[in-house]
Amino acid sequence: MVWLNFHHLLYFQTVANEGSIIQASKKLRLGQPTISTQLKLLEEALQVKLFDRRNKKLILTEEGKVVLEYANQIFALGDELKEVIYDQSFSKRSHLQVGVMESLPKRLIYKLVQSAQTGGQCTITVLEGTGDFLLRELSAHRLDLVFTNFPPHIGEGAEFFPKRLASVPISIFGTSRFRHLKSDFPKSLQGQPFILPTLHSKLRHDLDHYFRINNIPINITIETQDTSVQKILGIEGLGLVPLPDFAGQELVKEKKLIKIGTLPEIKEDFWIIAGIRKITNPLAEQMMENFQLQF
Repeated sequence: MVWLNFHHLLYFQTVANEGSIIQASKKLRLGQPTISTQLKLLEEALQVKLFDRRNKKLILTEEGKVVLEYANQIFALGDELKEVIYDQSFSKRSHLQVGVMESLPKRLIYKLVQSAQTGGQCTITVLEGTGDFLLRELSAHRLDLVFTNFPPHIGEGAEFFPKRLASVPISIFGTSRFRHLKSDFPKSLQGQPFILPTLHSKLRHDLDHYFRINNIPINITIETQDTSVQKILGIEGLGLVPLPDFAGQELVKEKKLIKIGTLPEIKEDFWIIAGIRKITNPLAEQMMENFQLQF
């Protein structure tokens, strides 16, 4: 029977996270030879090679990645155990780490958090970023779920499990001074100032394609990926804003914007994506199975 030394596992985790034995020795306040010896003992105990050395850098092997995944889970549970004992709550508290594309409407984040909390006591960490960055974090098992407006690329299919939640119409919103554009929509949009998402967005490419093939040249005055910023600038009257219909309707109810019209055939999809993992988060599994977007 192989006995696992948790000190060895801690040294390994630190080296993996720091990227080198030199940095790990500084953090652990141990000599480099000591750490090297402990890593070798862990490799012998597990009978696997944990690192490859490339250009003076330590790179995790495939086996090393699996061991790091387990190490992270083990020490996370240890921290959770201490919290439960110190707080005397004596109840297991789930932790869900969710990545959300920074361009998504903040209302969707609220719906996701609200749904997760219906499963009982839990701590939810929300990380915002670009889609590519969040998928890398999901692949590295630093996130449990990612919320995007596009599915993973075909070549990444074996690494992720995507689920489409909704396909939402895109409408054009603006202040009351744009009310006259309702007539002869969407041709009336020609030459009008627009606040659009940046070219990093699939929606931006869909909008550019739509206006081009329908011969509707628009005046792009502002580009920003953050929908909250788009809404603020739109409310200030700096231009027209294309938004998922549900996101704009909230501002219509508050009488901050009016709806000019809905663009035919332009929709934005919303996806929830889980990683393929050996260790699964029960709350993430529950979210993948039960979470729905209803507007």
